[in-house]
Amino acid sequence: MSRAADVAAGLSRVRARIAAAEAAAGRAAGSVRLVAVTKKMTVDDARAALAAGQLDLGESYGQELRDKREALSGDAIQPRWHFVGPLQANKVKYVAGHVALIHSVDSTELLDALERRGSEQACLVQVNVAGEAQKRGVAPAALPALLEHFAGLSRVRCAGLMTVPPQAADPAAARPFFAALRALRDREAERGRPRVELGELSMGMSQDLEAAIAEGATLVRIGTAIFGAR
Repeated sequence: MSRAADVAAGLSRVRARIAAAEAAAGRAAGSVRLVAVTKKMTVDDARAALAAGQLDLGESYGQELRDKREALSGDAIQPRWHFVGPLQANKVKYVAGHVALIHSVDSTELLDALERRGSEQACLVQVNVAGEAQKRGVAPAALPALLEHFAGLSRVRCAGLMTVPPQAADPAAARPFFAALRALRDREAERGRPRVELGELSMGMSQDLEAAIAEGATLVRIGTAIFGAR
């Protein structure tokens, strides 16, 4: 089997898992969007995903995003890029205005850096629900203040929340953290802030997408289950 066929088969398996999880949760078919994470994969892998009908692609490093965008710029099929990794203010130039959605905003400083780029940009706020010291993300208690900051912006808007749960051997162990993010979203959505619409929940990866969908994920970020180990 060719590499392109491998990627297509991986996508098919993941799509089937998503459809089954939607049905099990009583959710409408197609209510969860797949972001295929091409981080550390080749340009040809990205092309194979596009050829298999997967337009939403995710990257985690600014320069790698830039390089893949340039390599694919002349292709007939263009991706909808997502930036899903930690973003530093000095790497904003590679990302702002070049992606459909940034999943990992976690500070007012980063928001201000995005605003200064002068491009319309949708983003998600990353929340460190479990309070893990080694992970990025705003603390749940600090989320309201960060969401308030959007009111003073004119180009950057919040489309929802994202989280990365603690690693665990049992995928079901992630479910309380996904539920906590949904509860945060529901609470903050009631406040009606300017430039904040909390429709998206980005949560769930290869090992725990079913648990995330059961708790309301609208975006799942899948790499290994499609492309194999990095």
